[in-house]
Amino acid sequence: MQIKKTTPRNLATALLLSAGLAFAANSQAAEITGAGSTFAYPIYAKWAEAYKATSGLSLNYQSIGSGGGIAQIKAKTVDFGASDMPLAPDVLEKEGLIQFPTVIGGVVPVVNLPGIRPGALHLDGKTLADIYLGKVKSWDDPEIAALNKGMKLPDTRITVVHRSDGSGTTFIFTNYLSKVSPEWKAKVGNDTSVAWPAGVGGKGNEGVASFVERIKGSIGYNEYAYVMQNKMTYTLMQNADGQFVTPFAKNVQAAAAGTDWAHVTDFYAIQTNEPGKMSWPITGSTFVLMHKVEDNPERAKAVLNFFAWSYAHGEKIAAGLDYVTLPQSVIKLIEATWKSDIKDSSGKPIW
Repeated sequence: MQIKKTTPRNLATALLLSAGLAFAANSQAAEITGAGSTFAYPIYAKWAEAYKATSGLSLNYQSIGSGGGIAQIKAKTVDFGASDMPLAPDVLEKEGLIQFPTVIGGVVPVVNLPGIRPGALHLDGKTLADIYLGKVKSWDDPEIAALNKGMKLPDTRITVVHRSDGSGTTFIFTNYLSKVSPEWKAKVGNDTSVAWPAGVGGKGNEGVASFVERIKGSIGYNEYAYVMQNKMTYTLMQNADGQFVTPFAKNVQAAAAGTDWAHVTDFYAIQTNEPGKMSWPITGSTFVLMHKVEDNPERAKAVLNFFAWSYAHGEKIAAGLDYVTLPQSVIKLIEATWKSDIKDSSGKPIW
C-alpha cells in the first residue's frame, strides 16, 4: 500500500478546511430563530440580551402574533414557535409538535379616559363583554356607572380596540369573555382571531396601544408587561370570587396557583376566570412549540439550552417585567419532556 506523503501545502489545506467546517458549525449555532406571541416578546427579548452576554448566542425573534408563530413552526421556517393559545393534544400529535410553558402573565383592559387614573375604573366580565359586543356604547352607561358609584364618568362614546392579527392575547381575552358571558360565547366565541362585533383593529400589542393612546374614550387589551412599560391606564376587574383586583404579578400568580401541571396532558392548560380572592381573571401562560423530530438537532439543542438558562437564571428579569415564572417542580417536568420527546431523525434524544 502506498502512503501518500503529507506536504506543508496539503497540511495547510486540511487545517483551513477543518477550521472552515468548525466556523460553519459555530456560525450555525450562533443564532436561533423564533416567532409568534407578542405577549411573550418583552421577556424573550430581555432573556436573549442577558443570555447573549454569557453565551454569545443570539435570538432572532419575530413578534408577529401567536397565529403567525404557529404557522411558522408548522412550516419549519423557525427553530421554535411561540403561542399564548396552547394547542390541543390531538393537534400536537397531528403536527408532530410538543409544547411547554415558559412564563405566566395577565391580559389587561386599558382605557383612554382623561382624568381617570390607572386602577380607578372598575369593570366586571359581563360589562366588558357588553362593551365589546357594542351594546354598551358610552362611558356613562348605567351598567358601567353601577360598578363605579361616586365616580364622575364622561358621556364620551366608547371606541372598542382589538387585535387585527391572529393573537394568543386575543385567545386569552375571548376565552375569558366566553366564560363570563353566554351571549359572547354564542355570538363570537373564543379563538386567536374572531369576527369582532364592533371596533377597530390594531396589529400586535403596539397597534392596539397606539389606537388607545390616540383615541379619546377608547378601550383595548394588552399584555400587562407592555401596559406597565408604556404607562397605560388599566382597569380593575371583578374576579370569580366577586373581588375587584389589580393585574399585579401576585394576583396573576394567585390565578395560576391552581394549575396542576403534573396532571395536564401536553401542558394544555387555560387559566382564565380561576377562583380565589386575589386571582386576576384574565390570566394565561405562554408556550413554546417545537418539533418532536428535529431536522437540525444542533439548533434545537441551542433552543433548549436558551430556555434552560432562562428558567434557571431569568426569574429576576421576569419579575421586573411583571411576569410570573414557573415553579421548579414544573420546570423539572418540562425538562423531562425534552429528554423523552425531542429527538433527531435517528431517534436519538437531543437533550
